Amino acid sequence: MAKSYKLRTYEILVSTNAEDKTAEAVNLFMLVLVVLNVTAVVLETVESIYAAHKDLFHYFADISVVVFTIEYILRLWSCDVDPKYRRPFLGRLRFALTPLALIDLLVILPTYVVLAFPTDHMLLRSLRVLWTFRLLKMSRYSKSLQTIMDVVRAQQRELAMSFSAIIFFMVLSSTVIYFLEHEAQPHRFPDIPATMWWAVLTMTTVGENFYPITTLGKLAGGLIIILGVATFALPTSILTSGFVDELERRREEKEAGVKKRHDEGP
Repeated sequence: MAKSYKLRTYEILVSTNAEDKTAEAVNLFMLVLVVLNVTAVVLETVESIYAAHKDLFHYFADISVVVFTIEYILRLWSCDVDPKYRRPFLGRLRFALTPLALIDLLVILPTYVVLAFPTDHMLLRSLRVLWTFRLLKMSRYSKSLQTIMDVVRAQQRELAMSFSAIIFFMVLSSTVIYFLEHEAQPHRFPDIPATMWWAVLTMTTVGENFYPITTLGKLAGGLIIILGVATFALPTSILTSGFVDELERRREEKEAGVKKRHDEGP
């Protein structure tokens, strides 16, 4: 009996069945709660709003943390239903170290740390930044954000190669500009690490309020701008291609599911 409860809990929380109305309702509730939490974190930075509704913000945060804590415990308890986390201790430890589980932990951890050290105001202020991790929880409940995560995972090798190319080109550009411009503008290009910031802004076409003044520096700078745009476009094209492939795959799976149910009949 306990196992059936565990299996049902896992099915609801993970939402393995698209036609499971209970799982869909829980998923929608958690998504709305996360959105409200993110909204609350944003509004808390507005002093006039926070001062007028301070108690309401605190009550809502406490209730949310309780809900998130229950969710985290239930996920940890039921995760061994999945064959990947089958072993009672090591399986749960492996689950707890997954990115989404770590985000869940970072969402609830600051509140309990503050409860343990209520007089440490510096610690409280430093932990407030972790509240923004509630925004990352949306990826668990939003199908659109899940699609983004799936595309990134599917294209991780290509993205790694493109980012390696960007870093290589940035270092090369910074080195060339440094040796061409250092003597003419030692205060603008004092060293290669400082020149890297100029290279990043130039390659992304944001620009900076200073630029090469030597002839060779101008030629190199123009070439960097042209090649920088093309280099930074690589991840965009990879993600675009990945989105098209992922959406096509999901469309085919949906059509196959509809055809299967039609063939099976009522």
